[in-house]
Amino acid sequence: MTEASDVRFWDLAARKYAKSKLADQGGYERTLERTRALLKPGDRVLELGCGTGTTALRLAGAVQSYLATDISPEMIAIADEKHAAGTIPGLTFRADTADSLSGHETPFNAVLAFNYLHLVRDLPDTLRRIHSVLAPDGLFISKTPCVGDMNLMIRRVLLPAMRAVGKAPHVLVFRKAALSEQFRAAGFDILASESHATKDRDIRSYIVARRQ
Repeated sequence: MTEASDVRFWDLAARKYAKSKLADQGGYERTLERTRALLKPGDRVLELGCGTGTTALRLAGAVQSYLATDISPEMIAIADEKHAAGTIPGLTFRADTADSLSGHETPFNAVLAFNYLHLVRDLPDTLRRIHSVLAPDGLFISKTPCVGDMNLMIRRVLLPAMRAVGKAPHVLVFRKAALSEQFRAAGFDILASESHATKDRDIRSYIVARRQ
């Protein structure tokens, strides 16, 4: 699969994705509350992999500016539809990736990436690019499924089979410990590593990191 095929996958999935229910609403609300507490009214925020904009619409009103991006133009179209129903000043949706945001003219105080890092094609490079667009001491806040900590049958049999028939996107397989090491190698200090699950065991690691 290529990046272009990833775009096609998410474009085709966008409308169904927009109608799907969260598996753990309580865990999601905990993540929002924790993230909102870390943001300041004067912050400039970038969200990567914003999907159909649900999180951006919940958080953008608490900061100065909020740029929400996603690889899928169809996801962004749905996000814009939602935004039009109740415009939030300072919130912008854009079809984009971390690759094209390096060297952004105004550094961000915070970069958010929820359910995103396991979907990129080059994790070290993506982390370096995120580091480059953050202001000194800026925060990188992420929540990432660590597929390497999943059931062996799922990650070695079911997931590859689904990708082979176009039922799953490109996915990186890594463990939580390896993800933390990648953060440090990219120039981040990890301030917190948490689980926000309210139901079963959660393999999604919520990490708060600061640019060194």
